Amino acid sequence: MNHPQSDQAEANAQRAAWMRVLALAESSELDGAFGALGSLPAHRMLRPAQSGMAMVRARSGGTGTRFNLGEMTLTRCAVSLENGVVGIAYVQGRSLRHAEQAAVVDALLQLPEWHEAVQRQLIAPLARSREERVARQAQVAARTRVEFFTMVRGE
Repeated sequence: MNHPQSDQAEANAQRAAWMRVLALAESSELDGAFGALGSLPAHRMLRPAQSGMAMVRARSGGTGTRFNLGEMTLTRCAVSLENGVVGIAYVQGRSLRHAEQAAVVDALLQLPEWHEAVQRQLIAPLARSREERVARQAQVAARTRVEFFTMVRGE
């Protein structure tokens, strides 16, 4: 039996995953992969890329009461393809080009005829690159790790 709510939840989860990859990609890597897609469908700006500030909230210990941690710079963009599919993007920082490219890719990934090619040529390589970057950072952090211990004094 097919459940429309579970199908929609799965589609939302997949979209959130590719939007995360796009938002966390290095701008230069996204630019190169975007250019490699070739001729793209025409799009128009619904909301041109613009930068602003967003409040970052956190929880003490991950589960405590929420508090305002601080502000961060954010750039957002929304585009529409000729067929009416809307792509959006929110990226950290002030890269207008990054936000626009990510919004176009979001729209393309919603098209069945583009989905597989964009996943294979753009999303998968960007995700691998991010994983490698995180692993390198973890190795650097591990080299500087200090182990603390307490010695008990005898009476």
